[in-house]
Amino acid sequence: MQFFILGLAALVLALFLISGFTRANPAAMARQVRLAGGALALAAAAVFLLRGASGPATLLGMLGAWLLGWGGMSAARPSRKSPGQSSTVTTEHLAMELDHDSGVMSGRVLKGMFAGRDLDSLKPAEVALLWHDCRFIDPQSAQLLEAYLDHIHPSWRDDVSRGEREMRDGDGRMTPEEAYDILGLTPGASDEEIRRAHRDLMLKLHPDRGGSTYLAAQVNEAKDVLLDRR
Repeated sequence: MQFFILGLAALVLALFLISGFTRANPAAMARQVRLAGGALALAAAAVFLLRGASGPATLLGMLGAWLLGWGGMSAARPSRKSPGQSSTVTTEHLAMELDHDSGVMSGRVLKGMFAGRDLDSLKPAEVALLWHDCRFIDPQSAQLLEAYLDHIHPSWRDDVSRGEREMRDGDGRMTPEEAYDILGLTPGASDEEIRRAHRDLMLKLHPDRGGSTYLAAQVNEAKDVLLDRR
């Protein structure tokens, strides 16, 4: 269904462009391109909405409405367009903004271990860690972070998958070496040292204290891997 919608939107866009070029009227061409772009944005928003991606759907819907001149904005008359138009979306973990002119996304973290920081100040690995925390407890924030990471670091999915494979053994479980590294211990540490390191890290990383859900899960798994070997 979504491929049919996207194909139809692409056909509409092509027809508008052809019509504009045949008339050779720059003003009419600009208006038709904006209308076609608005229709395409709304069609893409509908596809994301059908797939449950409400965050990107909201951003695309706002962009499409702006291009079509809905809500009192005169998109059909570019000479009167106010510069610096943007759309904002707020979720549990994020406050995101889309710049209409450049298409650039920016945002601020509202919750978690990076609360209060701008996304631009985070490294791609830190944004990926935030995505790990959000993907189960806050899917809307996770979807926005996916769109952001796709823009700043297109290969992030491959990097995350490779990192997860490297820290697992053949049956998909964390290796003892990785478990020692996570807990900050050396091989041969006693059960008491393992439990103490786990307790100290959980006090720092527990989500209720503004820590990371993902890292807390890794610390728990590291303790289980090492104690189960005894």
